[in-house]
Formats: sequence, structure tokens, C-alpha cells
Amino acid sequence: MFRNFLLPASLTGLFCAGFAVVVDTILPPLMGLNVAIIAAISGFCGSIFARIILRRQERREKDG
Repeated sequence: MFRNFLLPASLTGLFCAGFAVVVDTILPPLMGLNVAIIAAISGFCGSIFARIILRRQERREKDG
């Protein structure tokens, strides 16, 4: 269960937190729709990041 649900969610959360820190240091404070757009981009990229990491782990386990 951890691998199927919590691990991808944790990786996505860590990515989004890091993304937020980078955006916060680069851009001035944002208001309104810009924040929603950045949050959506962060979640999308975080999900892709989690899938890439998990696929690498699966390949390592298959290869032995």
C-alpha cells in the first residue's frame, strides 16, 4: 500500500515544496490566478517526477 499511494504522494509533495521555494525566490509575491497556475504546474511536474523515480526503482528491482 505504501508504494502504491503514499510514496508517489510523498515524492510529489517534496517536489512541490522545492518548486515553491524556487518560485518564491525568483518571482515577487503573486496574487490571484497566477498562484493557481503555478500550483497546477507544480503538481503536474511533481507527479511526473514521482513517476520517473518510481519507474527507476522498479527497473532496478527487476534487474536485480
